[in-house]
Amino acid sequence: MSHICRLPCPRFQKIPTNLLEEWRQLLPWLLHLRSRYFPPKRRFWRKVATNLITAKFELKPPPYTLNALEPHMSRQTLEYHWGKHHRTYVENLNKQIAGTELEGLPLEDIIIVSYNNGDILPAFNNAAQAWNHDFFWESMKPGGGGKPSGDLLDLIERDFGSFEQFIQEFKSAAAAQFGSGWAWLAYKANRLDVENAVNPWPSEKDKKLVVVKSPNAVNPLVWDYFPLLTIDVWEHAYYLDFQNRRPDYISMFMEKLISWEAVSARLEKAKALAAEREMEEERRKKEEEEKQTDDEAVEMYLDSDTDDSEAE
Repeated sequence: MSHICRLPCPRFQKIPTNLLEEWRQLLPWLLHLRSRYFPPKRRFWRKVATNLITAKFELKPPPYTLNALEPHMSRQTLEYHWGKHHRTYVENLNKQIAGTELEGLPLEDIIIVSYNNGDILPAFNNAAQAWNHDFFWESMKPGGGGKPSGDLLDLIERDFGSFEQFIQEFKSAAAAQFGSGWAWLAYKANRLDVENAVNPWPSEKDKKLVVVKSPNAVNPLVWDYFPLLTIDVWEHAYYLDFQNRRPDYISMFMEKLISWEAVSARLEKAKALAAEREMEEERRKKEEEEKQTDDEAVEMYLDSDTDDSEAE
């Protein structure tokens, strides 16, 4: 006949009964804290490459007919620039990301991931150029140019001194970009200047408009800025109409083609996204403070129980 050993387990002989009961009551709370603050890590799997291309970024047409910008930008330029160059970027991007972990990501995410903090991965150039060109077409309209109004004009005058000074800075950046690249007007809302690095949060002074230029396919998304306006200064953007006269092309773009309505809409969206980001940062900061408070409470509880058990 078998006998069941009823002797207490040596591991628990020295633990008071009341402490074990309190631990049983505390366990669900500790498990809740672990699941809340230390969730399981998400696993990323690389898809097996196949000959079937399933990525589906499509070549979007400009928001106007190909001859709508004449006489300032010819139909022939649009046919080559959009119909051939832009199309090639989209098609090559689809081939590059098919069967990889980038497939299925939004285009903006592919740009950030493949930029890789400056150590550029193969998909970056086609992804960024596909995005840049969509943004460029939507920056123009038939009968564009002129002067903005409302909040956009107020910020331009505040940050550049005058609208005329902004025009000069933008033209200079576009003309000075050596070789292929872009010039941008962007809303800088969450990156601090070096001299302001002691400030842990962006101030109203940080939320400003800036003019920047970028080489090749690089755009302000990789600096965490909000792009508002761009001009393409790759030669294929203007050579059929202006040959090597880049300054004339830039002046024409500023005076005859810019859609200030599109730029204003982008500014409002950028400000809203920046506000959401600040709220998310505040929420994250509050959660970290709550977690620290919970951890301190657990530590104090365990310390007090240890003292009680030693006293017994």
